[in-house]
Amino acid sequence: MTDRRTQLGKHLRALSGVSEELLDRTPHERAKYTALGGVVLGTSVVAAFSMWNFATEALGKASFLSVVPTVIWMLFVLNLDRLLVTPQPNARRQAGPLVLRLLIAVMLGIVIAEPLVLRIFQTAVEEHVAEERTGEVDRLRSNLVRCNPVPSTTRATIPEGCAGKYVLSFAAAPGQQADELDALRSDAAALQKRVDRDTNRLEAIDGQVRSECGKLIRMADTGLLQRTSECYRLREKASDYRATHHTKRNDSRLAGLNSDVARIEGRLSSARGDFLEARSEGIERRVAEERDKQKEIGVLERIRALDELAEDNSVAFVGIWMIRLLFVLLDMLPVMVKFLARENSYDQMLTIHSNSAVRRFGEQVRLEERRALADFEIAQDAIEQKIRRNRAESEAVLREHAAAMNIRVRQAVNALEEELRRNSSV
Repeated sequence: MTDRRTQLGKHLRALSGVSEELLDRTPHERAKYTALGGVVLGTSVVAAFSMWNFATEALGKASFLSVVPTVIWMLFVLNLDRLLVTPQPNARRQAGPLVLRLLIAVMLGIVIAEPLVLRIFQTAVEEHVAEERTGEVDRLRSNLVRCNPVPSTTRATIPEGCAGKYVLSFAAAPGQQADELDALRSDAAALQKRVDRDTNRLEAIDGQVRSECGKLIRMADTGLLQRTSECYRLREKASDYRATHHTKRNDSRLAGLNSDVARIEGRLSSARGDFLEARSEGIERRVAEERDKQKEIGVLERIRALDELAEDNSVAFVGIWMIRLLFVLLDMLPVMVKFLARENSYDQMLTIHSNSAVRRFGEQVRLEERRALADFEIAQDAIEQKIRRNRAESEAVLREHAAAMNIRVRQAVNALEEELRRNSSV
């Protein structure tokens, strides 16, 4: 059990980036760096849970594929936090690296915190999104109804704000029949006025005829009763009025127009019913298409819904930001614990060891440099000696050649002198 605890502590301390060799000289610092390694491991586990939530929301369901980005993100955060908390020598007065690492921790915390906040407020976010989607469907339905009224004429205008987006296409519309019905009604109304006027005038004349023709007068010459001449005149007037005003033809025409109006009204009523049915089917089809687009709630939609909840509800706003800050602080915790603490003995020893290593490395480099220079000088001397030997050998060869040439010249001169002497003595 002790060995297991020792190994576990060593693994946790490895996450804090410390050297076990130096910790052997400062054993009282082991607990601190073991705890720091545990904090680093904890933040990586929180990051993995955050990525798991993000991946499952992006895929719409829990899947084995979510494990891959979860493991990659966990290892990335683990190594990044280990890099941020790894002790650095000579870091006591370096404010720049501290600020930079805190800034990285803040950004990392924000990225990790958002999926967790969405997970905590998942129910409220989904209810808000469902309400928004229901409202969008209702608005779509009302706009489709408003933008596709039953056309009363063939020149029906598109309502304002409906062009292209909410206008449905139909195979047939009752507008043309409505135009024909309006024309027939107008003709029938005009003819009805004419017929009424003629009828009233004929009724007046016929009244006069009945009144006058009801009178009988006795003829003086025959003593018989007969109608008056005014009766015959009025009858002739009534007959002429019917002939000149075409009352029978107008009555027949009016009856035909009324029959056509009744027939077209029936057709128009049927066409309007068909139009309303086609419009209802088109609206339901568009609504179904809109609902198909709303099957899964995306991550961006969840973030937008969460912001809207925060804007509409002050309690939710405070709660959301408190949770965000909590997770941000948790992700910043390793860096804050490491760099906001005082310099300990391990840091001092690390600085001394680092400086000593730098000095030793410098001396080693300088020693190797001197060795290299000495080798260069020895090689240079050897080359110069070789050059001198070669030069001396060349000079000796030249001198030997010059001596041989002198000997040969003297021998030639002696031979010539000997030849001259023989010739002169002869």
